[in-house]
Amino acid sequence: MKIAIIGAGSVGTALGKAWSRAGHDIVFGVRDPTSSNARSAAESAGAKARSTTVAEAGALGEVVVLATPWEATESAIGAAGSLAGKIVIDCTNPLAYRDGELGLAVGFDGSGGERVAAWAPKAHVFKALNQVGYLAMEDAKFPDGFPAMFVAGDDAERKPAVLHLMTEIGFEAVDAGPLKVSRLLEPYAMLWIHLAYNQGLGRDFAFSLLRR
Repeated sequence: MKIAIIGAGSVGTALGKAWSRAGHDIVFGVRDPTSSNARSAAESAGAKARSTTVAEAGALGEVVVLATPWEATESAIGAAGSLAGKIVIDCTNPLAYRDGELGLAVGFDGSGGERVAAWAPKAHVFKALNQVGYLAMEDAKFPDGFPAMFVAGDDAERKPAVLHLMTEIGFEAVDAGPLKVSRLLEPYAMLWIHLAYNQGLGRDFAFSLLRR
């Protein structure tokens, strides 16, 4: 499968490496394909990976992964062109500073995932991979088990493919329900951010799901 990753930062690079190891073809869509970040991301994802413009990546990808800062997400979707009929995986969190503290720009009556779906009409949008840091995306092996990755999306026909993409890179993929569950998954991501940066846990941890 050809996966277009929009963004070549830490998250995009980590996912490119992981999915490349799983046998997928990776193309990074960035504003400047000749930049050092873009070249480094492509090199890290293997010989077949490459960087190109956001528009070309959007056209080439069977799956389009949004690994952009929230403030750049709407413009990135616009630059990608029509994503109608494509699977779009939204890894973003709608982060914003308020009174000097990091929080969510979108609350419980809406979500970043739903805004992405509005910005990319006729695409099949799924919220996933917003709940851990890039270290776990690059290597999801933990001594005590598999980290959980919740996936929210409305398209029941395509959701198994998205769940499989999570499983391929080491997560226990969990169907969290429709896309509006992004309203819960984005605050859940804030717990990870709080523990990582305010409580001293660092960035190399993830949550798991235990069953009895």
